[in-house]
Parts: sequence; C-alpha cells; structure tokens
Amino acid sequence: MIQNQPPRRDFLRYVGTLAALSAPTLHAAANERDRITFPPINDKSEKPEVTEPPADPLGERVGIAIVGLGRISVNEVLPAFGQSKHAKPVALVTGDREKGLKLARQYNIPDSAVLDYKEYDKLAQMADVKAVYIGLPNHMHPEYTIRAAKAGKHVLCEKPMANSVKECQQMIDACRKAKVQLMIAYRSQYEVLDRALVKMVQEKKLGALKEFISVNSQNMGDPQHWRLKRALAGGGALPDVGLYCINAARFLSGEEPVEVIGNVWSTPGDARFREVEESCQFILRFPSGFIASCSTSYAAHKSQMFRLNAAEAWAEMDPAYAYNGNKLKITRVVEGKEQASDIGLKEKNQFAAEMDHFAECIQQNRDVHTPGEEGLQDQRIIEAIYESARTNRPVKLKAPGRTRGPAPKEDGAA
Repeated sequence: MIQNQPPRRDFLRYVGTLAALSAPTLHAAANERDRITFPPINDKSEKPEVTEPPADPLGERVGIAIVGLGRISVNEVLPAFGQSKHAKPVALVTGDREKGLKLARQYNIPDSAVLDYKEYDKLAQMADVKAVYIGLPNHMHPEYTIRAAKAGKHVLCEKPMANSVKECQQMIDACRKAKVQLMIAYRSQYEVLDRALVKMVQEKKLGALKEFISVNSQNMGDPQHWRLKRALAGGGALPDVGLYCINAARFLSGEEPVEVIGNVWSTPGDARFREVEESCQFILRFPSGFIASCSTSYAAHKSQMFRLNAAEAWAEMDPAYAYNGNKLKITRVVEGKEQASDIGLKEKNQFAAEMDHFAECIQQNRDVHTPGEEGLQDQRIIEAIYESARTNRPVKLKAPGRTRGPAPKEDGAA
C-alpha cells in the first residue's frame, strides 16, 4: 500500500461523508423557529432524511434588480429565485418593455419596477432594491456596475468581469468607494461537486497535485451574435468559455500561475471569426510545479470536462462546467486494485447557491467568496495568454494579492 494512502474502508467512508455537502447548513439569517422537523421512520441502515433549512420570510430577503433580460437572466437566474432562501427579484431593467412586463407578471414584480436603461439611475430611490444582478454583454459591465455603486446598490456581475484589466480595477474602486459588495458570478465555485473536490484537495485526499487538463468548447452559429464582436465581448472563445478552465485550475489548486503560454487560431474565411479567435490553447505554470493544459473553441461540438491528476489519485468531471448534470469520478489504487468512485451528491441550483451567498454576505456584512479581485486576476491571465499568442513567447505573471474571500457557509466555514 502506498504510504499515507487510506485503507479502502476509510477511503469509501470518506467518500460517503461527502454526501453531507449536498445539504446546506442552517444560515444565520434563517429563522430557527420556522424549522420543520420529523421523527425518523427508517431503520438506521437507511440514509437519514434531510429537511431543508428554513428560508427567510419574503419580507426579509434581499431584493435584487435584474439588469439585462437575455438568455442567462430569463432561462437561469430568474427561475433560480424559486430555490433561493435569501434573495428575491424586485425589479427588472430592459430595453424591451414588453418582455419586461411579461416577466414581471410571472415573478410578481410591479409594472412600475420595470425600468428602461435610461431610467437605470432611478434604482437609487427604490428602497426595496438592495442589489443588482448584471447579465449584460461584457462591455457594459463596467458602466452598469459603477452606476449601481453610485446608487448605493451591491453588485453581482456576470463573468467575464470586463474587457480589460483597467475596467476591472475601475469597478473594484467604485464599489470600494461606495462601500458596497462587488461579487463576480463564478457559479462553479458554488456548485456542490466542485466544492466537494476542492475539499478533498485541501485535505490532501488525492496527494500532491500534478496536472490539470481541460476542454471547454461550443459551436457558435450566428455570425452576428454579440459574442463574436470584439468591442462587445473583448475576445472570442478564451474570455467566454476558456475562462472556466482558467478559474477551475486556480480554484481547485489554490495557487496562482506564474507563467502562461498561449496560441490562438481562426479558420480562414469563416465569417464567424472576422473579429475574434475561434479557438485558444494555453498552458498555465504554477509555483509548485502544477501545470494546467487547456483548450477552448467556438467551433467544436460542446465539450465540458477536466481531469485533475494527482500523486495518489485522479479526479474527473465530465461534464464539468454545465448548468446542471455535472458528474465527478475519483479513481485510485486501494488494496492493490483500481478503485473508481462516482461521487453522488444531491444537485443544487448553482445560480440559487451563488445568489444566496451574495444575499447572506449583504445581510451579515461579510466578505463575498468571489469578489472583484477574482475577476481581475482572471482578466490579467487572459491578457497574458493573448500577449503570448501575439509574441509567440511565454509571459510571466506577478503574484496577485488576495483574490478570494471566505468559503461559502455550505462548507461549514465561519
């Protein structure tokens, strides 16, 4: 048996205990007197029942204005409020009032709280709006974040955070000056399997990390889509879907890269890629010797996976970056035999999880887990990859300051 490797029974016992991560712990803001409990009815051989912790009364939830009613807001964020315990939608900002009114009726939002972008600054006078969720095209993130900060509203901004390091810093500075929270919507960092895996890494259950291999691709169809316009998106596949690979390597390892090597490619004559890259391949080198090798594309069939190779085991997620249906497998040698374990945890809506963390941090005046500094660091890395591709040379990176706040409470963090 490899030294320090747990016996088979201990490893399987550890894997079994990970199921507890799928059940959220009681949040400080939840009202304990509203907790529902039932006497046990099953034998001790059965898995214990889990009753969901109580949600905040509707009047005590953090009111959020949804800014931008594109696909992610309509298909993912607004429906996720149905599973949120600490947040609620109270206003909509859109350039299409008819669409806004349709959604307002669905989510019990008054017509008077459906605003045009020209009316955005009226949010300052809307007391029930404590925060905004910004689901706009990338180039609009800085303006609407800064204006929200000036209005005294906390900000949950989609990723990528902005189109440049300079813009990211301006957003951070504006929110710091206004003394409001700025959180970047890295939903994967709130997803139960990712959190289970990072816990295993931190507890050294896989041994020393050696390599991260990842692919995130999708096949774009509409040449006129804003994601294919450099001024709007800041780039092509790299800042949109390649960002997931960058952030996962950093988040799971707990390290920051010191050097990047990048290459970009676009098929000549493809009308989709006149302004932005079709694909990008890049390598991130970390201080410990850990290395990430990643590939991302806008012209390949959807593929979302990563493998984390370590000294004593490997972990694989496939799919890895999806809104739902992610799967995690751990493989290692136990008592001389290859042992594969599928980590089966109760799925939790990633958007609801990130919004609830954001809302709790507002309620309790504590730091968010994925602040503006986390988005700023990813943007630094993206710009270094582009520089490497342009110069055909490796690019060194300076160590950043703190980029990540305390872990979400679902991990049992204080």
